Amino acid sequence: MYNVDRSAMSGLELLRWVQKERPADIPNIGRLLGMQIDEVEYGRFVVSLETQPDFANPMGFVHGGIAATLLDSVLGSAVHTTLPAGVSHSTLELKVNYIRAVQTDGQKLIAEGNIVHAGRRTATAEGKVLDSRGKLVAHGTTTCIILGPEG
Repeated sequence: MYNVDRSAMSGLELLRWVQKERPADIPNIGRLLGMQIDEVEYGRFVVSLETQPDFANPMGFVHGGIAATLLDSVLGSAVHTTLPAGVSHSTLELKVNYIRAVQTDGQKLIAEGNIVHAGRRTATAEGKVLDSRGKLVAHGTTTCIILGPEG
């Protein structure tokens, strides 16, 4: 168990800490899906994962929810990197455009999110999911509400 006051860290500091330490005592969707944090910068966040058979939809391709989850994760995290300590965010809207089907055979998917606007009350970000060949799988945008220390 890590004895770290996460509320005292800025969003960027927190996400860099998570990338470095990979704390096992913090449940998260990334661990469930096998996401790896590849890059954490101010206003930018990149993760990757390998597809697996459990990601299948009824047609045998990767379920669209995987791409949506990747986008929600990188877009929200890109927003989070811009926030001061004690401030958080929540997704108000997520728009996803699906471009192509993906196999469940261990292909690497890379998702990147970038801040578009970091305001006092809302923030927006845009991102994309690429396959290992650099082909666009999905792209999307988000609007997040900024939450003060009281949540």
